Amino acid sequence: MPDNITVAGVAVDTRHWIGGLRVASAGTFTDHSPIDGSELGEIARGGPAEAEAAVAAARDAFPAWAATSHSDRARILHAIADGVEKRIEELAIVETTDNGALLRSHRRGVMPRVAHNFRFFADWLLKLEHEDFETREHTNHVSWDPAGPCVLITPWNAPLMLATWKVAPALAAGNTVVLKPAEWSPLTASLLADIAAEAGLPAGVLNVVQGYGSEIGDTLTSHPDVRRISFTGSVPTARRIAASAAGNLTPLSLELGGKSPLLVFADADLDLAVDLAVEQYDNAGQVCLAGTRLLVEEPVAEEFTRRFVERASALTQGDPRDEATDIGPTIHPRQLEKIDGFVQRAVAAGARAVVGGHRKDGQYYAPTLLTDVAQDSEIVQEEVFGPVLTLQTFAGEDEAVRLANGTRFGLAATVATGDRDRAERVTARLVAGTVWVNCFFVRDLQAPFGGSRQSGVGREGGTWSFDFYCDLKNTVTAPKGWNQSHG
Repeated sequence: MPDNITVAGVAVDTRHWIGGLRVASAGTFTDHSPIDGSELGEIARGGPAEAEAAVAAARDAFPAWAATSHSDRARILHAIADGVEKRIEELAIVETTDNGALLRSHRRGVMPRVAHNFRFFADWLLKLEHEDFETREHTNHVSWDPAGPCVLITPWNAPLMLATWKVAPALAAGNTVVLKPAEWSPLTASLLADIAAEAGLPAGVLNVVQGYGSEIGDTLTSHPDVRRISFTGSVPTARRIAASAAGNLTPLSLELGGKSPLLVFADADLDLAVDLAVEQYDNAGQVCLAGTRLLVEEPVAEEFTRRFVERASALTQGDPRDEATDIGPTIHPRQLEKIDGFVQRAVAAGARAVVGGHRKDGQYYAPTLLTDVAQDSEIVQEEVFGPVLTLQTFAGEDEAVRLANGTRFGLAATVATGDRDRAERVTARLVAGTVWVNCFFVRDLQAPFGGSRQSGVGREGGTWSFDFYCDLKNTVTAPKGWNQSHG
């Protein structure tokens, strides 16, 4: 197996990154581009041995990195951000080729956000503090101590951005990291290892191990030396990780699936509401936060639907490297089969496809809107993770909230209304980690992020990230008892 492959003119090392060295494996797996199904190369396929080596490297590197001053940690994280910014074009084209998301989005939004992830948590570290307080003249001082080696398991739909959303705060907190990227989109994690090394991150502080979760995951998540596990992905996989981590009581942060509602009230700006609804097809619907359940108040449902169909039908689907493309491919043939299975079962059960409802050539699925769906149906209750929306109507606020909260998920919700009082009433009743009102996907790293119910456990972002990636300590000091000779 060659050590490097060339993807869109960019050299990518296919080996693991462990303890500051490139490490090969006896086995490999084949990485394909979802754009045209072409083979990108053979990637080192890790197993228990590579997992053990990565955790050992993280464990050995931890004491020195934990003892590194906040200012020096922040300096290195800023240097990583500098490296990302110098390679935005390379990172963008490699990630588009590897996972099929729009190149223009990677260039203008996603990769700049990757750099911002490092800068934000570097800066937040330097201002992280809790004001001391007194208890019966005793002083309480709260501190955030590095926890230890962290295992970070990341998804394929926004590989580098979601990986660095975890890597940056874990490193800023003084921890060492074993990053396990998704096997369907592993390439930019390898490039990140190069960038981090060039920025001066010490060997073993960041390790990248590639492979299948079924072969490498349990060794990572059950390891007694691992102090934190952060995972973004599906509920079934999260259950397996939680069971594996339970033996060591390893703390978990889980950002899981969503089946988020988008509520459109009759007093909403319908053009805005339609824009928000069509935006849910972003990244071919492969977005955990997507408001895939359109809930529309009855008086405007017909007009909303007409405008939506007109807008959705005009979307351009095709090669994500083309600036004119609005929707690219699904990530993998298995994901395409899954999406089509959901749609065909829904149609067989009585749903009507007013837009799409079918595959296209290659790994492309037509943007789809299904109506005539029941609240308890599979298509309404289960996450499809593709360009498939459903539309239901409601008669008033109570029914809107009941339908919105009527799944096992609670990741996000979007509300379109022209009435500020209504917005406050409805958002207060919605079960969701994030609620957007007359907007969508406005994210600030200082805000808490995570899901309720089966959409996740815990919150990350700002101080919440440090709360997770650190051991919080309260030191209580008495006013007396000091040796006076020492001042």
